[in-house]
Amino acid sequence: MNRTQLVKELDSREVATTHWYLKVLYDGQCPFCLLEVRWLGRWNSLGYLVFEDISDPAFDPGKYGLTHEQVMGTLHGVLSNGRIIRGVEVFRQAYRGLGLGWLLAPTGWPVLRPLFDGAYRLFARHRVRLGALIGRGCQNGTCAVGHPSTQSLKDRSKAANARKGKT
Repeated sequence: MNRTQLVKELDSREVATTHWYLKVLYDGQCPFCLLEVRWLGRWNSLGYLVFEDISDPAFDPGKYGLTHEQVMGTLHGVLSNGRIIRGVEVFRQAYRGLGLGWLLAPTGWPVLRPLFDGAYRLFARHRVRLGALIGRGCQNGTCAVGHPSTQSLKDRSKAANARKGKT
């Protein structure tokens, strides 16, 4: 299954799911993010997780009260009650929603939490460069915050509307 097919399949699951626990806002251009989303998707038979690709030009972070830079800077999730969570907490909640919370429980222990949260922030800051090292760099330039080819939200909205035939 290629990247486009996977993204469409994962995003279509939201439509079919009437009750979800967590919406994961992931970067479909990030090889590490896609790997994790694929893995979570395999365990998501009950549809407790839904996935939304933030690299899709039609994605609007404003509907969550977020900016493009915020969602590209760190992993975000939306709980079913509307609360926004970030970073390792998204992983903890995702695994918990799948009945696998015990796997990440140590990342939330008071002594270890700052270490895991700090390690994730470091990884998130360098994920595009790390992906390029393994030959899986950013495909369209929009996954790097501050990258010259990163479009503003307004420009992305215009591009999405143009593709849909709107003015």
